[in-house]
Amino acid sequence: MTRAAHRQATYPVRFDWGPTGADAIADGAAYAVVVDVLSFTTTVTVAVERGIAVHPFAWKDERAGAYAASLDAALAIGRHQARRAGGGISLSPASVATATGVERLVLPSPNGSTIAARLADSGATVVAAGLRNRRAVAEHLADRLGGGGLAVVAGGERWPDGSLRPAVEDLWGAGAVLAALADLGVGGFSAEAELAAAAFRAVEPEVAAALRACASGRELVDGGFPQDVAVAGEIDASRVVPVLADGAFTDAAR
Repeated sequence: MTRAAHRQATYPVRFDWGPTGADAIADGAAYAVVVDVLSFTTTVTVAVERGIAVHPFAWKDERAGAYAASLDAALAIGRHQARRAGGGISLSPASVATATGVERLVLPSPNGSTIAARLADSGATVVAAGLRNRRAVAEHLADRLGGGGLAVVAGGERWPDGSLRPAVEDLWGAGAVLAALADLGVGGFSAEAELAAAAFRAVEPEVAAALRACASGRELVDGGFPQDVAVAGEIDASRVVPVLADGAFTDAAR
């Protein structure tokens, strides 16, 4: 049982980490934002910019291929698998940016897709956000929150034992959305949401460099995927607001 205080229920705007945190703070929220900067929500944003509907799916689930076939959709594979195959669409946002002829994409993810599904099950309208589209998402939500609550969830990563590894890039991404909401006059932040916004403001002047320097960014750069980090760090480069409906993320403007 999650204790009442951990649900942050006395605050309209809440922030927490991972699937368990999502379950804790989504109760009663009209909207929920999932943030997985490196790289699920950045990849979703890039795809939706290109008019591609993104169907999130569980990571390393053998049913993904059949699911993609049932939708007549492309199936994203792992970055390293795509490299070994000589190309293809993967969780890499850079790979999606150059894809052609794709209308629907099944995108497996170890963190972001799981959180998105759990938030959707709570009844909240789920939005995918990162540094690229944080202002567009904030502007979309600021006009719609009214008396409804907002849950902002940082995806984080996983240690080898499966436990949550809080990932600073997701703290910055969530904080970027929250800081933009505060700039638009939205209030009622929990202490956790205030901290996330403050963390982003502290790094904002050099966020692209900080993204390259953080543990997850260095992992990708060292692994040969520096462009994925560069794309993720393009703050406010996108105006799309990916909203999850009928199993797929599409732009709210559509």
